[in-house]
Amino acid sequence: MPRLSEVIAALENLWPAERAESWDAVGTVVGDPDQEVDRVLFAVDPVQAIVDEAVELGAGLLVTHHPLYLRGTTTVAASTSKGRVVHDLIKHDIALHVAHTNADKADPGVSDALAGALGLRVLRPLVPDRDDPSGRRGLGRVCELESPVTLREFADRAAAALPATAQGVRVAGDPGARIRTVAVSGGSGDSLFDDVRAAGVDAFLTADLRHHPVSEARAHSPLALLDAAHWATEWPWCQLAAAQLDEISERHGWDLRVHVSATVTDPWTAHAASAHPAR
Repeated sequence: MPRLSEVIAALENLWPAERAESWDAVGTVVGDPDQEVDRVLFAVDPVQAIVDEAVELGAGLLVTHHPLYLRGTTTVAASTSKGRVVHDLIKHDIALHVAHTNADKADPGVSDALAGALGLRVLRPLVPDRDDPSGRRGLGRVCELESPVTLREFADRAAAALPATAQGVRVAGDPGARIRTVAVSGGSGDSLFDDVRAAGVDAFLTADLRHHPVSEARAHSPLALLDAAHWATEWPWCQLAAAQLDEISERHGWDLRVHVSATVTDPWTAHAASAHPAR
């Protein structure tokens, strides 16, 4: 079995910490570099349900997309929810490693996995990484469909392809509009509207879209918008990342057992549809 330090080195090669945004908190949160690892669990959120799953699985390493502590803290007391996560991880010898915006920018990264789940062909990054001479890394992806579909058809495709959530996929735009080019960004994407408009695409699929940015974006252009659940747009990355670690394990002869959590950690639990749209 490899040591944790060896596995972390491989993960850092995939998603170097220095490529994360300055405000981000990535890297190893919990773990002894000398401990041996034979099982790894990938998930979006480092929440208690995922830690419980890692304990039951007997994992030695939990890799999540979202940070446990994005901002500073003064306590890891078990009386707090995040403190309990830390205590349980340490108690069961489970390391925690985070790949967040460094995984967003990677090639392939979070938005590549999202595009793949939607059956889109990636053309280029939406916001290229200025430090990447290859022009392949960056935030979001500009993509195209194999053949045009209506916005309604594309929304139905997205709802079927992404993990089921209470929210599903919300749409802003003419349901009958023809869609051929699509920008995608896993996670919160309404800060990217200027880049999406500059890309000249027909539609933008992301998460956490807010009323005023959407209203302003629709006023600027006929751009169609699709708003999926944050967790659902990032979960496909877990499958991609697990496959990448599987390949590394095979190459090094590590015989790691790599798993992807299917636990839904989207916080929304139900959806009550209006009887009819407001007029």
